[in-house]
Amino acid sequence: MILFFTSVICIDGIALAQLRFSIATDVSLLRNFSPQQKFWSLGQGVEADLHFSQKNTFYGWFNYHTQGSFNNSFEADVKPPGTPGQIDYYITGKWAFRQVSIGWKHYIRGSFDKEYDWNLYGAAGFGLLFTRAENILVSSIDTALYALRPTPQLGKDDFKRLTLDLALGTELPLGPNFYVYVDVRTSIPTSDYPSPLLHNKKHVPLPVMLNAGMRILFGSGE
Repeated sequence: MILFFTSVICIDGIALAQLRFSIATDVSLLRNFSPQQKFWSLGQGVEADLHFSQKNTFYGWFNYHTQGSFNNSFEADVKPPGTPGQIDYYITGKWAFRQVSIGWKHYIRGSFDKEYDWNLYGAAGFGLLFTRAENILVSSIDTALYALRPTPQLGKDDFKRLTLDLALGTELPLGPNFYVYVDVRTSIPTSDYPSPLLHNKKHVPLPVMLNAGMRILFGSGE
């Protein structure tokens, strides 16, 4: 029995020694391009990479971004219904993104463990994006005389989207097992369901992110 457990531990130790994986962290500048819901935001992310070959890697990442805001005007109708007259009112929308994604990274040029020159990689995967949304009425309007539109609603709520995540980036080794990288990512919505807080239902979300960070490679591969 002791010999059996000793053998298992030795085998696991050899497997772990041969496993190559990376941990990365980055900072991000995000621009959301959804119609009537465009904003800038700063963020941070972490990523874990499992390297199956010199060219191919399985990735998983998590990122979050600070709250971004945008403003839109809408028309309120006079009460009672049928009475002529309208008035404009303004709503400030605030969104904060959090996202998890898993997928495949392929090194178009170079490899995950190249110790000289630069690498070029692309990535594709699927993710789940969580959005904390808030709408604030910033106009002075008498709701006893004017009826606000049913959407967008005021208040706070969350909504989620399944996304197709794409990335293109380059990285440069600074030393053994240490790399810096810059990439551009986008998330395309693959699910569509209404939220009463949306100012416009088209292309939600539609972010483009510029990320810069560092990656540390672990494992000897021997």
